[in-house]
Amino acid sequence: MEIRPVTLPDVPYDATSVRPDWAGLPRRVREAISRRLGSPVSAARSAGGGFTRAFAALLTTEAGTSAFVKAAPLREPTAEWYAREAAVTHALPAEVPAARPLWTLAEAGWFVLALEPIDGRIPALPWQPAALDAALTAWSVSARALAEPPAGIRQVGLPALPDILRHEMSWWSLIESGHEPIPSAARGTLAPHRLRELAALERALPPKAAGSGVCHGDLRIDNVLLDNSGKAWLCDWTWPCLGAPWYDAITLLISAYASGLDADAYISAWNPPPGGVDGALAALAGYWLVRASDGPSSASPHSRQHQRFSGGQALAWLASRQGWDTP
Repeated sequence: MEIRPVTLPDVPYDATSVRPDWAGLPRRVREAISRRLGSPVSAARSAGGGFTRAFAALLTTEAGTSAFVKAAPLREPTAEWYAREAAVTHALPAEVPAARPLWTLAEAGWFVLALEPIDGRIPALPWQPAALDAALTAWSVSARALAEPPAGIRQVGLPALPDILRHEMSWWSLIESGHEPIPSAARGTLAPHRLRELAALERALPPKAAGSGVCHGDLRIDNVLLDNSGKAWLCDWTWPCLGAPWYDAITLLISAYASGLDADAYISAWNPPPGGVDGALAALAGYWLVRASDGPSSASPHSRQHQRFSGGQALAWLASRQGWDTP
């Protein structure tokens, strides 16, 4: 069996966030949260993972109760994301291992979402097989439970994954046609030499990823929490869509490939269609490497590092599957 070196991101995924602390929230918002919690807040532990600048913290009250609370100004898109997350998580079937919303409120121009607290941690890289198995099991259980979209989630209005792939993740095709330049993050990689193949794989992907079930839409290592029993919980249900569940498994397994694990063996259990895995890796590599080449992010300064790391690993996994030589 081939032994590959482990590749780690520049920053651990539990230390990527840049967020306001509890004292940084407006006084009226803090007072409203404390009233809903039923007791003054005595401790706030900010979430270390994630790439938004919005407030997200585990709050504990003087009475000993706790909740995971997210908050953002109503004028910012993040507030809409949190409202969508509240609606989606409220409608999730009981089998799905995810925190459910406790309440929402709007106060002083802010939107607040309180979720059930989960006593857990983001898995460390490199992935350990037991942790990866737990995460994939959590998604497998969820995908089966969401094969028929619940009414409450249908009402949210979910996009189709093939449409997302065509409209937002067809960068190699745009580059091949001359409508976009090669992103700086892709220079020095095999991408300029394999542009025709990458674009063809990308274009063939959308119908292969079609499906009627609910996908998480953003399944990556920092959207997984492992509790003290080793069970995995899936977080941040902000971008669900309708599509094939094997696609979400790939987005999670890219970091497993970087960890030196046999990602091909793991994904084979999901029965992806012929060409599906390669198409997904091509599309994801293009999307991430283009985004990594943008200017400084208005969110976490580590978001570009995450995109460069993820895009590079997707491209490396694809090259391994295709037998392409790497520079």
